[in-house]
Amino acid sequence: MTYPGGFGSSRLAGRIAGFKSIAFVTLFSIAFLSMFHTPSFAASSSHSAQQEPTPVLAYYYIWFDPGSWNRAKTDYPRLGRYSSDDRKVMQEHIRMAKKAGINGFIVSWKSTDVLNRRLDQLIQVANAEDFKLAIIYQGLDFNRNPLPAARVATDLDYFIDTFASNKAFGIFEHPLVIWSGTWKFTPSDVASVTRTRRDRLLILASERNLDGYQQLADSVSGNAYYWSSVDPETYPRYPEKLSEMSQAVHAHDGLWIAPAAPGFDARLIGGTRIIDRKDGATLRQQMDAAVQSSPDAIGLISWNEFSENSYMEPSINYGTRYLEVLADIRGTSFPKYTDFDSSEPGTTEYRLSNLVLLVAVGGLIAASIAAIVWRERHRRMDILTDPYSE
Repeated sequence: MTYPGGFGSSRLAGRIAGFKSIAFVTLFSIAFLSMFHTPSFAASSSHSAQQEPTPVLAYYYIWFDPGSWNRAKTDYPRLGRYSSDDRKVMQEHIRMAKKAGINGFIVSWKSTDVLNRRLDQLIQVANAEDFKLAIIYQGLDFNRNPLPAARVATDLDYFIDTFASNKAFGIFEHPLVIWSGTWKFTPSDVASVTRTRRDRLLILASERNLDGYQQLADSVSGNAYYWSSVDPETYPRYPEKLSEMSQAVHAHDGLWIAPAAPGFDARLIGGTRIIDRKDGATLRQQMDAAVQSSPDAIGLISWNEFSENSYMEPSINYGTRYLEVLADIRGTSFPKYTDFDSSEPGTTEYRLSNLVLLVAVGGLIAASIAAIVWRERHRRMDILTDPYSE
Protein backbone atom coordinates (compact mmCIF):
# COMPACT_ATOMS: atom_id res chain seq x y z
CA MET A 1 0.00 0.00 0.00
CA THR A 2 1.26 3.43 -0.90
CA TYR A 3 0.00 6.64 0.66
CA PRO A 4 0.04 10.09 -0.89
CA GLY A 5 3.41 11.63 -0.25
CA GLY A 6 4.93 8.17 0.16
CA PHE A 7 7.39 6.23 -2.01
CA GLY A 8 5.31 6.26 -5.28
CA SER A 9 4.63 9.97 -5.35
CA SER A 10 8.15 10.81 -4.18
CA ARG A 11 9.68 8.71 -6.93
CA LEU A 12 7.48 10.37 -9.55
CA ALA A 13 8.31 13.82 -8.25
CA GLY A 14 11.97 12.96 -8.16
CA ARG A 15 11.97 11.73 -11.74
CA ILE A 16 10.13 14.83 -12.96
CA ALA A 17 12.64 17.02 -11.18
CA GLY A 18 15.47 14.99 -12.67
CA PHE A 19 14.16 15.30 -16.20
CA LYS A 20 13.75 19.04 -15.73
CA SER A 21 17.33 19.30 -14.53
CA ILE A 22 18.67 17.35 -17.50
CA ALA A 23 16.61 19.42 -19.93
CA PHE A 24 17.80 22.65 -18.35
CA VAL A 25 21.46 21.61 -18.44
CA THR A 26 21.17 20.43 -22.06
CA LEU A 27 19.45 23.60 -23.30
CA PHE A 28 21.87 25.81 -21.38
CA SER A 29 24.85 23.89 -22.82
CA ILE A 30 23.56 24.17 -26.40
CA ALA A 31 22.97 27.88 -26.00
CA PHE A 32 26.40 28.35 -24.46
CA LEU A 33 28.13 26.41 -27.24
CA SER A 34 26.30 28.31 -29.98
CA MET A 35 27.86 31.53 -28.70
CA PHE A 36 31.30 30.23 -29.66
CA HIS A 37 30.80 28.14 -32.78
CA THR A 38 29.81 29.38 -36.22
CA PRO A 39 30.00 26.83 -39.05
CA SER A 40 32.17 27.88 -41.95
CA PHE A 41 29.43 27.16 -44.47
CA ALA A 42 27.32 29.93 -42.99
CA ALA A 43 24.69 31.94 -44.78
CA SER A 44 25.90 35.13 -46.37
CA SER A 45 25.12 38.35 -44.55
CA SER A 46 24.42 41.63 -46.28
CA HIS A 47 26.38 44.80 -45.66
CA SER A 48 24.91 48.22 -45.44
CA ALA A 49 28.06 49.92 -46.69
CA GLN A 50 27.69 51.31 -50.19
CA GLN A 51 30.01 49.64 -52.68
CA GLU A 52 31.77 51.27 -55.56
CA PRO A 53 29.74 51.18 -58.79
CA THR A 54 32.48 49.43 -60.77
CA PRO A 55 32.00 45.63 -60.59
CA VAL A 56 34.91 43.54 -59.32
CA LEU A 57 35.12 40.13 -61.00
CA ALA A 58 37.69 37.61 -59.77
CA TYR A 59 39.24 35.06 -62.12
CA TYR A 60 38.16 31.63 -60.89
CA TYR A 61 39.55 28.18 -61.73
CA ILE A 62 37.58 24.92 -61.69
CA TRP A 63 40.40 22.57 -62.67
CA PHE A 64 41.26 21.32 -59.16
CA ASP A 65 41.32 17.68 -58.10
CA PRO A 66 42.84 16.56 -54.77
CA GLY A 67 46.00 15.55 -56.66
CA SER A 68 46.36 19.03 -58.18
CA TRP A 69 47.66 20.31 -54.87
CA ASN A 70 50.75 18.10 -55.05
CA ARG A 71 52.29 20.13 -57.89
CA ALA A 72 53.83 23.60 -57.84
CA LYS A 73 52.24 24.85 -54.61
CA THR A 74 53.77 26.70 -51.69
CA ASP A 75 50.48 27.44 -49.93
CA TYR A 76 47.10 25.77 -49.62
CA PRO A 77 43.48 26.87 -49.08
CA ARG A 78 42.06 27.14 -45.58
CA LEU A 79 39.14 25.07 -46.89
CA GLY A 80 41.45 22.14 -47.55
CA ARG A 81 42.92 20.59 -50.69
CA TYR A 82 39.55 20.51 -52.36
CA SER A 83 38.14 19.18 -55.59
CA SER A 84 36.36 21.61 -57.90
CA ASP A 85 33.50 19.10 -57.88
CA ASP A 86 32.71 20.02 -54.26
CA ARG A 87 29.48 22.01 -54.23
CA LYS A 88 29.98 23.21 -50.65
CA VAL A 89 33.39 24.63 -51.56
CA MET A 90 31.83 26.57 -54.45
CA GLN A 91 29.14 27.86 -52.11
CA GLU A 92 31.68 28.96 -49.51
CA HIS A 93 33.84 30.63 -52.17
CA ILE A 94 30.91 32.68 -53.42
CA ARG A 95 29.78 33.68 -49.93
CA MET A 96 33.26 34.80 -48.91
CA ALA A 97 33.72 36.66 -52.20
CA LYS A 98 30.47 38.57 -51.74
CA LYS A 99 31.44 39.59 -48.21
CA ALA A 100 34.72 41.00 -49.53
CA GLY A 101 32.98 43.11 -52.20
CA ILE A 102 33.49 40.80 -55.19
CA ASN A 103 30.50 40.84 -57.54
CA GLY A 104 31.25 37.78 -59.64
CA PHE A 105 33.73 35.19 -60.91
CA ILE A 106 35.32 35.04 -64.37
CA VAL A 107 35.41 31.27 -64.78
CA SER A 108 38.19 29.57 -66.72
CA TRP A 109 36.51 27.20 -69.16
CA LYS A 110 36.50 25.35 -72.43
CA SER A 111 34.13 22.54 -73.34
CA THR A 112 35.18 19.24 -71.75
CA ASP A 113 33.03 16.77 -69.85
CA VAL A 114 34.68 17.64 -66.53
CA LEU A 115 34.64 21.42 -66.94
CA ASN A 116 31.07 21.39 -68.28
CA ARG A 117 29.91 19.44 -65.24
CA ARG A 118 31.67 21.79 -62.86
CA LEU A 119 30.49 24.93 -64.64
CA ASP A 120 26.91 23.68 -64.53
CA GLN A 121 27.15 23.17 -60.77
CA LEU A 122 28.79 26.55 -60.22
CA ILE A 123 25.98 28.21 -62.19
CA GLN A 124 23.40 26.55 -59.93
CA VAL A 125 25.18 27.81 -56.81
CA ALA A 126 25.65 31.30 -58.27
CA ASN A 127 21.98 31.53 -59.23
CA ALA A 128 20.95 30.55 -55.70
CA GLU A 129 23.38 33.07 -54.14
CA ASP A 130 22.51 35.93 -56.53
CA PHE A 131 26.12 36.03 -57.73
CA LYS A 132 27.39 36.85 -61.21
CA LEU A 133 29.55 34.85 -63.59
CA ALA A 134 31.52 35.47 -66.77
CA ILE A 135 33.78 33.19 -68.81
CA ILE A 136 37.44 33.33 -69.74
CA TYR A 137 37.67 30.91 -72.64
CA GLN A 138 40.97 29.03 -72.66
CA GLY A 139 41.95 29.44 -76.29
CA LEU A 140 45.43 27.95 -75.87
CA ASP A 141 46.33 24.33 -75.24
CA PHE A 142 48.72 23.01 -72.56
CA ASN A 143 51.71 23.90 -74.73
CA ARG A 144 50.43 27.46 -75.23
CA ASN A 145 49.48 26.86 -78.86
CA PRO A 146 46.16 28.19 -80.24
CA LEU A 147 43.23 25.85 -80.54
CA PRO A 148 41.71 25.53 -84.02
CA ALA A 149 39.29 28.37 -84.68
CA ALA A 150 36.60 25.80 -85.49
CA ARG A 151 37.00 24.32 -81.99
CA VAL A 152 36.60 27.76 -80.42
CA ALA A 153 33.43 28.35 -82.44
CA THR A 154 31.98 24.96 -81.49
CA ASP A 155 32.67 25.53 -77.81
CA LEU A 156 31.09 28.98 -77.83
CA ASP A 157 27.99 27.57 -79.54
CA TYR A 158 27.78 24.92 -76.82
CA PHE A 159 28.02 27.64 -74.19
CA ILE A 160 25.28 29.68 -75.86
CA ASP A 161 22.95 26.68 -76.14
CA THR A 162 23.65 25.21 -72.67
CA PHE A 163 24.60 27.94 -70.21
CA ALA A 164 24.19 31.48 -71.52
CA SER A 165 20.54 31.94 -70.58
CA ASN A 166 21.20 31.58 -66.83
CA LYS A 167 20.68 34.72 -64.76
CA ALA A 168 24.19 34.42 -63.32
CA PHE A 169 25.54 35.70 -66.67
CA GLY A 170 23.47 38.88 -66.54
CA ILE A 171 26.26 41.32 -65.67
CA PHE A 172 25.98 43.18 -68.96
CA GLU A 173 23.56 43.17 -71.89
CA HIS A 174 24.83 39.76 -73.06
CA PRO A 175 26.91 37.08 -71.31
CA LEU A 176 30.57 38.10 -71.09
CA VAL A 177 33.24 35.83 -72.64
CA ILE A 178 36.93 36.79 -72.59
CA TRP A 179 38.90 34.94 -75.26
CA SER A 180 42.23 34.11 -73.67
CA GLY A 181 45.23 34.02 -75.98
CA THR A 182 43.83 36.10 -78.85
CA TRP A 183 47.37 37.30 -79.59
CA LYS A 184 48.12 33.78 -80.87
CA PHE A 185 45.25 33.87 -83.42
CA THR A 186 45.15 35.70 -86.72
CA PRO A 187 42.69 38.59 -87.03
CA SER A 188 40.81 36.63 -89.68
CA ASP A 189 40.42 33.63 -87.35
CA VAL A 190 39.06 35.87 -84.58
CA ALA A 191 36.65 37.53 -86.99
CA SER A 192 35.42 34.17 -88.30
CA VAL A 193 34.48 33.11 -84.76
CA THR A 194 32.96 36.33 -83.47
CA ARG A 195 31.12 37.54 -86.57
CA THR A 196 27.94 35.50 -86.10
CA ARG A 197 27.97 35.33 -82.30
CA ARG A 198 28.33 38.94 -81.15
CA ASP A 199 24.57 39.39 -81.07
CA ARG A 200 24.40 36.79 -78.29
CA LEU A 201 27.73 37.18 -76.50
CA LEU A 202 30.06 40.00 -75.53
CA ILE A 203 33.33 38.48 -76.77
CA LEU A 204 36.38 40.36 -75.48
CA ALA A 205 39.96 40.04 -76.65
CA SER A 206 42.78 39.53 -74.15
CA GLU A 207 45.42 41.66 -75.85
CA ARG A 208 48.38 42.98 -73.88
CA ASN A 209 49.12 46.17 -75.80
CA LEU A 210 47.46 48.81 -77.96
CA ASP A 211 48.69 47.47 -81.29
CA GLY A 212 47.33 44.02 -80.59
CA TYR A 213 43.93 45.35 -79.60
CA GLN A 214 43.70 47.72 -82.57
CA GLN A 215 44.11 44.80 -84.98
CA LEU A 216 41.06 43.09 -83.46
CA ALA A 217 38.96 46.08 -82.41
CA ASP A 218 36.36 45.70 -85.15
CA SER A 219 35.85 41.99 -84.40
CA VAL A 220 35.49 42.05 -80.60
CA SER A 221 33.38 43.78 -77.96
CA GLY A 222 36.27 45.05 -75.89
CA ASN A 223 39.41 43.88 -74.11
CA ALA A 224 40.36 42.28 -70.80
CA TYR A 225 44.03 42.48 -69.91
CA TYR A 226 45.20 39.59 -67.69
CA TRP A 227 48.31 41.29 -66.29
CA SER A 228 49.24 39.38 -63.16
CA SER A 229 53.00 39.87 -63.16
CA VAL A 230 53.36 43.65 -63.33
CA ASP A 231 55.41 45.36 -60.65
CA PRO A 232 53.67 48.69 -60.04
CA GLU A 233 56.80 50.05 -58.37
CA THR A 234 59.14 49.54 -61.31
CA TYR A 235 57.11 49.25 -64.54
CA PRO A 236 57.40 52.56 -66.42
CA ARG A 237 54.12 54.41 -66.89
CA TYR A 238 52.08 51.49 -65.56
CA PRO A 239 48.89 53.47 -64.77
CA GLU A 240 49.22 55.38 -68.06
CA LYS A 241 49.34 52.13 -70.04
CA LEU A 242 46.06 50.99 -68.50
CA SER A 243 44.45 54.36 -69.20
CA GLU A 244 45.62 54.37 -72.81
CA MET A 245 44.19 50.89 -73.41
CA SER A 246 40.93 51.97 -71.78
CA GLN A 247 40.66 55.00 -74.05
CA ALA A 248 41.27 52.88 -77.15
CA VAL A 249 38.65 50.31 -76.14
CA HIS A 250 36.07 52.93 -75.25
CA ALA A 251 36.73 54.73 -78.52
CA HIS A 252 35.37 51.58 -80.21
CA ASP A 253 32.41 51.45 -77.79
CA GLY A 254 33.88 48.35 -76.17
CA LEU A 255 34.13 47.06 -72.60
CA TRP A 256 37.40 47.55 -70.74
CA ILE A 257 38.26 45.05 -67.97
CA ALA A 258 41.24 46.42 -66.03
CA PRO A 259 43.57 44.05 -64.15
CA ALA A 260 44.58 44.06 -60.48
CA ALA A 261 46.46 41.43 -58.49
CA PRO A 262 47.74 41.03 -54.90
CA GLY A 263 51.14 39.64 -55.96
CA PHE A 264 52.81 37.06 -58.19
CA ASP A 265 55.37 34.25 -58.01
CA ALA A 266 55.36 31.56 -60.71
CA ARG A 267 58.88 30.19 -60.22
CA LEU A 268 57.62 26.64 -59.58
CA ILE A 269 56.10 26.55 -63.08
CA GLY A 270 59.03 28.13 -64.90
CA GLY A 271 58.53 31.82 -64.18
CA THR A 272 61.21 34.20 -62.96
CA ARG A 273 59.34 37.26 -61.70
CA ILE A 274 58.32 37.82 -58.09
CA ILE A 275 55.91 40.58 -57.16
CA ASP A 276 55.91 40.99 -53.39
CA ARG A 277 52.45 41.25 -51.84
CA LYS A 278 53.71 43.77 -49.24
CA ASP A 279 50.91 42.88 -46.83
CA GLY A 280 48.27 44.31 -49.17
CA ALA A 281 50.09 47.40 -50.44
CA THR A 282 50.53 45.86 -53.91
CA LEU A 283 46.82 45.08 -54.15
CA ARG A 284 45.88 48.60 -53.08
CA GLN A 285 48.24 50.13 -55.65
CA GLN A 286 46.99 47.95 -58.49
CA MET A 287 43.33 48.48 -57.59
CA ASP A 288 43.93 52.23 -57.58
CA ALA A 289 45.56 52.11 -61.03
CA ALA A 290 42.70 49.97 -62.35
CA VAL A 291 40.05 52.39 -61.05
CA GLN A 292 41.91 55.36 -62.55
CA SER A 293 41.62 53.75 -66.00
CA SER A 294 37.80 54.12 -65.94
CA PRO A 295 37.06 50.42 -66.38
CA ASP A 296 33.68 48.82 -66.98
CA ALA A 297 34.79 46.14 -64.52
CA ILE A 298 37.95 45.21 -62.65
CA GLY A 299 39.37 41.75 -63.34
CA LEU A 300 40.84 40.62 -60.02
CA ILE A 301 43.70 38.16 -60.53
CA SER A 302 42.73 35.84 -58.97
CA TRP A 303 40.50 33.92 -56.61
CA ASN A 304 42.42 30.64 -56.62
CA GLU A 305 45.46 30.60 -58.94
CA PHE A 306 47.76 28.95 -56.39
CA SER A 307 50.53 27.95 -58.83
CA GLU A 308 51.18 31.60 -59.74
CA ASN A 309 50.58 32.77 -56.16
CA SER A 310 48.10 35.44 -57.20
CA TYR A 311 45.20 34.03 -55.16
CA MET A 312 42.86 35.97 -52.88
CA GLU A 313 41.22 32.91 -51.37
CA PRO A 314 41.92 32.45 -47.62
CA SER A 315 45.01 30.29 -47.23
CA ILE A 316 47.23 28.70 -44.62
CA ASN A 317 49.97 31.31 -45.03
CA TYR A 318 47.87 34.46 -45.36
CA GLY A 319 44.56 33.64 -43.71
CA THR A 320 41.87 36.11 -44.79
CA ARG A 321 44.27 39.05 -45.04
CA TYR A 322 43.72 39.84 -48.73
CA LEU A 323 39.94 39.61 -48.58
CA GLU A 324 40.12 41.98 -45.62
CA VAL A 325 42.23 44.42 -47.66
CA LEU A 326 39.85 44.20 -50.61
CA ALA A 327 36.83 44.71 -48.36
CA ASP A 328 38.46 47.84 -46.96
CA ILE A 329 39.10 49.13 -50.49
CA ARG A 330 35.47 48.44 -51.35
CA GLY A 331 34.19 50.27 -48.28
CA THR A 332 33.01 47.27 -46.30
CA SER A 333 34.52 44.85 -43.77
CA PHE A 334 35.30 41.17 -44.01
CA PRO A 335 34.40 38.98 -41.01
CA LYS A 336 37.03 36.83 -39.36
CA TYR A 337 36.90 33.23 -40.58
CA THR A 338 38.52 30.87 -38.08
CA ASP A 339 36.69 27.58 -38.62
CA PHE A 340 38.68 26.28 -41.60
CA ASP A 341 40.66 23.06 -41.26
CA SER A 342 42.81 21.83 -44.16
CA SER A 343 43.80 18.52 -42.57
CA GLU A 344 41.61 16.58 -45.01
CA PRO A 345 40.81 17.24 -48.66
CA GLY A 346 37.72 19.37 -49.09
CA THR A 347 36.57 19.17 -45.46
CA THR A 348 35.68 21.71 -42.81
CA GLU A 349 35.85 20.73 -39.12
CA TYR A 350 35.24 22.22 -35.71
CA ARG A 351 37.92 24.31 -34.09
CA LEU A 352 39.83 22.76 -31.21
CA SER A 353 38.20 25.18 -28.77
CA ASN A 354 34.77 23.96 -29.86
CA LEU A 355 35.80 20.35 -29.37
CA VAL A 356 36.88 21.22 -25.83
CA LEU A 357 33.50 22.85 -25.24
CA LEU A 358 31.69 19.79 -26.56
CA VAL A 359 33.63 17.54 -24.19
CA ALA A 360 32.91 19.88 -21.29
CA VAL A 361 29.19 20.00 -22.09
CA GLY A 362 29.05 16.22 -22.37
CA GLY A 363 30.78 15.87 -19.01
CA LEU A 364 28.37 18.35 -17.41
CA ILE A 365 25.33 16.43 -18.68
CA ALA A 366 26.80 13.10 -17.55
CA ALA A 367 27.53 14.51 -14.09
CA SER A 368 23.98 15.87 -13.83
CA ILE A 369 22.50 12.48 -14.71
CA ALA A 370 24.77 10.73 -12.19
CA ALA A 371 23.75 13.17 -9.45
CA ILE A 372 20.04 12.63 -10.19
CA VAL A 373 20.43 8.84 -10.13
CA TRP A 374 22.36 9.03 -6.84
CA ARG A 375 19.71 11.28 -5.27
CA GLU A 376 16.82 9.04 -6.31
CA ARG A 377 18.60 5.91 -5.09
CA HIS A 378 19.18 7.41 -1.64
CA ARG A 379 15.62 8.74 -1.48
CA ARG A 380 14.35 5.23 -2.21
CA MET A 381 16.51 3.73 0.53
CA ASP A 382 15.33 6.35 3.03
CA ILE A 383 11.70 5.62 2.21
CA LEU A 384 12.15 1.84 2.41
CA THR A 385 13.56 2.18 5.91
CA ASP A 386 10.70 4.53 7.01
CA PRO A 387 8.14 2.45 9.02
CA TYR A 388 5.31 4.83 8.07
CA SER A 389 5.73 4.33 4.35
CA GLU A 390 3.58 1.18 4.29
